[in-house]
Amino acid sequence: MRCPYCGQSDSRVLETRLADGGYSIRRRRECLACQERFTTYEKLDDLPLLVIKKGGRREPFNQHKILKGLLKACEKRPVPLATLENVVAEIERKLKRGSLRREVTTTEIGEMVMAKLKEIDEVAYVRFASVYREFKDINTFLQEIETLMEKEKEEENVYKD
Repeated sequence: MRCPYCGQSDSRVLETRLADGGYSIRRRRECLACQERFTTYEKLDDLPLLVIKKGGRREPFNQHKILKGLLKACEKRPVPLATLENVVAEIERKLKRGSLRREVTTTEIGEMVMAKLKEIDEVAYVRFASVYREFKDINTFLQEIETLMEKEKEEENVYKD
């Protein structure tokens, strides 16, 4: 591992920990040449996951695109960045874990994102859904909010029984 400060390849590992829920290893290192410290992460090299876009085009899975969409939906909302990063990591794990599939549609990803957002923040969920489902007018928007409210009432009734 090359030192990001001086470029030397000799370093020693000071500390090793599991990270990302045990899916990667975090190593704290010290350069033997300049004595600067830096952190590296090791992760299992997976086969690439391809995303099938609406037009049929395929491109490599990019978790940064999901995070960007989540950040936009949660703008000015009390949702910590760490929570959004965990959502992205969980979605990626679900898509890759135990599946021999190497392709996934944008629809599948979008539905997973919406399900997680519904748990985290309803306002962010509605924002994301309005863009993702391409609401054409206010009536479609209101229908989604009414559906959300009905489900919330059903859940309240379950807890009261």
